[in-house]
Amino acid sequence: MTTPNSSGMIADLPVSAGTIAEAPTLAPADITEHAEQAVQAGLTMTARRHRAGPALLIFGLIVLSLAALGVAVYLINGLGPNAFALGGMMALVPLSIVFFGVRWIDRWEPEPRLLVFVAFLWGAAVAVIIALVVDYRVSDWVNSAAGPGSGAYDFFGATIQAPLVEEGSKGLGVLLIFLLARKYFDGPIDGIVYAAWIAGGFAFTENILYFGGQLLHSGGFDGDIGSIFLVRGIMSPFAHVMFTMCTGLAIGFAARRGYGPVGGILFFFIGLAPAMFLHALWNGALYFVGNFFGYYIAVQFPLFLLAVTIVIFLRRKEEKLTYDRLSEYAAAGWFAPDEVPALATGRGRRIAMAWARQHGKAPAMRRYIGDATGLAFARQRIITGRDKGARSDEAALLGAIVESRKALVGTPG
Repeated sequence: MTTPNSSGMIADLPVSAGTIAEAPTLAPADITEHAEQAVQAGLTMTARRHRAGPALLIFGLIVLSLAALGVAVYLINGLGPNAFALGGMMALVPLSIVFFGVRWIDRWEPEPRLLVFVAFLWGAAVAVIIALVVDYRVSDWVNSAAGPGSGAYDFFGATIQAPLVEEGSKGLGVLLIFLLARKYFDGPIDGIVYAAWIAGGFAFTENILYFGGQLLHSGGFDGDIGSIFLVRGIMSPFAHVMFTMCTGLAIGFAARRGYGPVGGILFFFIGLAPAMFLHALWNGALYFVGNFFGYYIAVQFPLFLLAVTIVIFLRRKEEKLTYDRLSEYAAAGWFAPDEVPALATGRGRRIAMAWARQHGKAPAMRRYIGDATGLAFARQRIITGRDKGARSDEAALLGAIVESRKALVGTPG
């Protein structure tokens, strides 16, 4: 079994305080002994779900749900119930593609489901409301300055206003998660996940508007609606995700380095610049490129492949981080050294899960792997000093791991 390079266990781990946290507390002798006895293909535990500040999240969920209801009423009023419903069903296609893509990105260390849903609602409702309000005000200003029907607003709105306002409003959602839910914002992958859900929500509402508007205009399905669906639903479901991913990625690096609110805000603006540029590049192509499909193949598709490459690279970095942190706990006796590859590598996890399914222990194995991953990231938060509650999380996860191992392989006797 190949494993990540674990030499230099604390290497390339920036510590905000400039010092390295002390090694994990040594495990009691009986726990160390049981860890050694338990080594087999089954290391088991389905991850405990993160529980993010229930009161604050529930309040935010209520507010965002009301905002989403307001957006739905606005769309129904403008499009009519039939166009809204048909546009919504069509918009589910690109949303489903985004859902499965983000689910794959988030598999290693999943984010809290409630927080992910909050992110989606921010994009689908709040970011849309901001964009609509600004669009209403700016359209009046541009048309009054350049004259109605001049076409100036279309160009200005697509290449300047939309990138500035939409990326600003979507990125603001990622920044708020960083500021208000730091415990659940561990690094670049988390930033990409939150950004993707926000962008996916925004694109979902925007697609309803585009699809429903064309259906209303044409009176039904025609070649134009097919072309719009091809471009927005099939060729570019990840367009908004790619744009906002830049902001999430930047804020994620701030989180990984243990930066506080000021650092997060600074990195927000750093990530916002490429997000706006990519958005303008996509929208501006309609005005400057004669062969859109040729442009898509030559420019946008390679950019998409670059984004996928970045995600794969960051996923492997998360795998190495998990391996290194769990190796520290293994050195302290909490795990047997041979357990670490099965808990902290993709291949090891697949082998462990295959064993667990054969023995009817798949749920326990998933929980064990999940808690071990949570423990690794709790230690990372201890090292960076960015979460005062990381010590209590560590203690709770160590206790859960001991109990889950007993549930998996029994109590030594």
